[in-house]
Amino acid sequence: MDPNVSSRKVSQSPTIPLKKEGKKKFDIESLIEEGPLPTKEGTNTVLGLDEKLRKAYFWITNFAIITPFYDIEFNSKPPTQFMIGDLKTKIVLPSSQSYSSFVLLPLLTLVVRGKCLFVGGPGRGKTASAILMGVLAGYSLAEIKRAIQHGQPQMTITDLLGNPLPSDLMNAKSMDEIKISWRKWLGMRVKVIDEYNRIPTRTQSALLTILGDNYAELYDQVFECPDAAWYLTANDDAGGGTYQVIEALKDRIDIVVKALHFNTRFIRDLIQRVEENFKPEAMVPKEIIFSEAEIETISQDIRAIRFPEPLRRRMEFFASQFEFFESGGEQLEYKTKDTVKLSTTDFSILSSLDQGKDKKKDLGSQTKNGLSVRAIFTCINYAKALSYFRGLEEVTIDDLAQILPFVLHDKLVQNTESPFFEDVNNSVYRSDRVSWIRKLFELSCAEYDRLSLDKNDNIAKLSALFEQGLEGLSLSQTKERIVAIEKEVETISKQRKIYGHVFDDLLKLKYLHQRYTNYERWLEENG
Repeated sequence: MDPNVSSRKVSQSPTIPLKKEGKKKFDIESLIEEGPLPTKEGTNTVLGLDEKLRKAYFWITNFAIITPFYDIEFNSKPPTQFMIGDLKTKIVLPSSQSYSSFVLLPLLTLVVRGKCLFVGGPGRGKTASAILMGVLAGYSLAEIKRAIQHGQPQMTITDLLGNPLPSDLMNAKSMDEIKISWRKWLGMRVKVIDEYNRIPTRTQSALLTILGDNYAELYDQVFECPDAAWYLTANDDAGGGTYQVIEALKDRIDIVVKALHFNTRFIRDLIQRVEENFKPEAMVPKEIIFSEAEIETISQDIRAIRFPEPLRRRMEFFASQFEFFESGGEQLEYKTKDTVKLSTTDFSILSSLDQGKDKKKDLGSQTKNGLSVRAIFTCINYAKALSYFRGLEEVTIDDLAQILPFVLHDKLVQNTESPFFEDVNNSVYRSDRVSWIRKLFELSCAEYDRLSLDKNDNIAKLSALFEQGLEGLSLSQTKERIVAIEKEVETISKQRKIYGHVFDDLLKLKYLHQRYTNYERWLEENG
């Protein structure tokens, strides 16, 4: 491989076989057989920014990063599968274009301007991948390398943010007169924090303000930061290092990407790189470098991707499984795991009091927490981004299923004492969190289908009726709807076991009942 020639070429377009006017049909097999080729000049092909994003992905996987893993799998027909070894390990050969999470998820983070955490042992390419994202965003290699914040135990807040000018410190009569020499990285659209779990706790708090609220503060002076894609690295899944990462900082991470091991079958590629002094980050083709305007346009296009209602219902059903904790409180609203956490009561003691449900089947028994609004928002955002990358106009269930494990990797706290993990077939999920979350979604969808909620969802019908509005509703109609809600609650009350999704249904019914009750009283008082 001549790094000065072939490594600067990008894949022929279009990179996926989309049936769209003005686009030549092309598939992944052609890419493998023909190799990466420059886009032909003089053609009538009209390419969108989604195609540019895909070309960037394929250039990275073909030349920049040795990552022969296709762990984000898609199938257009049933895939070929084999069972291998005594433990019957399943190997799936995807039947449609599939992707490496180590490349694709950081690339999606760049365009949604999210916060990506790389985890894995030293020397697995975490920082190199983050640097490459900075180059794709238009920064020079020197700029992005100088802007990396290297976590270390002595890092102070001024090391992270900047320093007050000495003359101002001596002469200023008030804080307002002190000028700060802010660090250049604060104003960049790609921010890289290497080994963030080695940063002292106090400095982590300053980092949290930037990462969470997009501004830095020092000596009462404020620096407003632009929207940016963040890349952080750590050497283990738990985020532990010299200093334990504060919970609020971990919660701001959008997606977790694992740096997988090096496949020794690709040592030949390493030999070539050594012999040719090949440094991919210094040879990124101009055709796949994104301007700030292009990233903003992509971000807008991603938000416009549809999230269809049937998929939304499945997402709601899945997300509802985890927060409910029947023995956590007396009033309905406080029967949550968050109530238990805030009380500092031993989780396992209260969990043992809950004897009414089959804990092997109850998905909520597998976690010690529920999903925050931020976590659900991120799932939706990245699922839309994945659909956009695949050239689709709406999110599919496969897109959501592939994104959930990486977004919820550090969001769902596993309850390893759950009977679910005691099953010999499930014990592996204690360590393989990606597969565990995929299994959770699979089980949730199976239960959703068993309950036939696409057809038999009375709460959805009552909600749709309410969303038509209250204006013009008569007193008698309002009373009829109140009675319908009370009958639905009565029906649920006859069930012996209450699961997470039923808990959210009851709260929604109580909400609807209150809205109609308030409206009923208003009608009565106004004649």
